[in-house]
Amino acid sequence: MFGYVKPDTPYLFIKDDTLYKSLYCSVCKSIGKNCGQTARLGLTYDIAFMSAFIHNVVGKDVKIEKKRCIAHPIISRPVASRDEITDFCAYANVALAYYKIEDDIIDGNGGKLKKLFFSAGNRRAEKKYPEIGEIIRKRYYELRELEKNKCESVDMVSEPFSQMMVELGNAAVGHKKLNGVEKLLYYLGKWIYLIDALDDYDKDLKERNYNPFYYAYGKEPDFKSLLKNYGQDVSFVFSSVFAGLKEAFYECEFKFDSALIGNIILRGIPSTTSKTFKKEEKKKNGK
Repeated sequence: MFGYVKPDTPYLFIKDDTLYKSLYCSVCKSIGKNCGQTARLGLTYDIAFMSAFIHNVVGKDVKIEKKRCIAHPIISRPVASRDEITDFCAYANVALAYYKIEDDIIDGNGGKLKKLFFSAGNRRAEKKYPEIGEIIRKRYYELRELEKNKCESVDMVSEPFSQMMVELGNAAVGHKKLNGVEKLLYYLGKWIYLIDALDDYDKDLKERNYNPFYYAYGKEPDFKSLLKNYGQDVSFVFSSVFAGLKEAFYECEFKFDSALIGNIILRGIPSTTSKTFKKEEKKKNGK
């Protein structure tokens, strides 16, 4: 995963900020305990959201304690107690980091040294939850095939990542049918794939990597030209994803207060998208 799923902090209640950070730290500790210390380097905000979301929809209470860690050895911080959901998210995070690096290597973007940081942890993940590796390998293979064939549809090329999120979520909740959960994870996966592609547009073209927006919209030579000539089309793609996320959020049956999830889905994701669209303007103004 890529680390784009974040709350809109200025509009986040203190209690929800504490919960979010405590879950993030809990997953980090779980990775260190289960997969080794170097595997903690791959921890992302996306998995902290997954932990918060799954805990809520299945009704698993979160117990928070003050603890110290390697990153914060002096002052103790709120950390959620580990449970089976936390551990599942930790293993999933390591496997996702490992296969993302492997995908980069296949694409010729290097990463063999970085892969070593996650190899042992991924082996442990495969042993504990073989389903995680099966899901990720299958969906990354489908994604590579679409990218190799220069897919011109942003909907089609983002489908494997959407399905991967759905399947990982289903595994995390024990394959229970919960209202809105699959739909929310589906659109979340689509958004993660597309926002990463939009953010990396210039980088992908410079390194001659596949980018869905390049092939879907006029093969524009840079990000500035893409937005100038096809900005409304690209904006419509994300507006459609926002609509799907919003609809799914209100369909979900949350067992606890949903303010944190709502902040991330309804405010954090649109805010990150807006910042990505405006990054060229920030460059121009030297910010």
